[in-house]
Amino acid sequence: MPSMVSDEARSWIGRSQPPIHMEVTRRDIQKYAVATEQRQQKFLDGDEAPPMFLFGLLRPIVPLEGLGPDGIARDGFLPDFPLKRIMAGGTEMTYHRPLRPGDKLIATKTLADIQEKQGGTGPLIFVSYDLTVETEDGEVVVEERSMRIIR
Repeated sequence: MPSMVSDEARSWIGRSQPPIHMEVTRRDIQKYAVATEQRQQKFLDGDEAPPMFLFGLLRPIVPLEGLGPDGIARDGFLPDFPLKRIMAGGTEMTYHRPLRPGDKLIATKTLADIQEKQGGTGPLIFVSYDLTVETEDGEVVVEERSMRIIR
């Protein structure tokens, strides 16, 4: 069976998006804590960010027409594949320390791997991404491996 992943798509492996620079603010932590019904005082006071805070912090702010059917901004950091249905395939996160107000962070997302597999209902393409979040001083704060499944 011929490969569904072109040489052009494979050339994306190791490619990184431009780094995203952000600053964690107490107010952003507090708003997130209230919106997600956190109960721990350290989150409600904005002294420390809840674990999934980073997920929202990295999301671009886009107009409604820039959102996909799932309500998430369309991601242009994906090679072209013959299969078009994209699904979440899981995320593993390692926190080296909590995020705190005043943290100035740099996040870099890299396409780590592309694999083809045969599923029970047809071909699948698995795309893995690595995200590294570090301080401006180079201290790694969070590492994430996420997977997208395309069918």
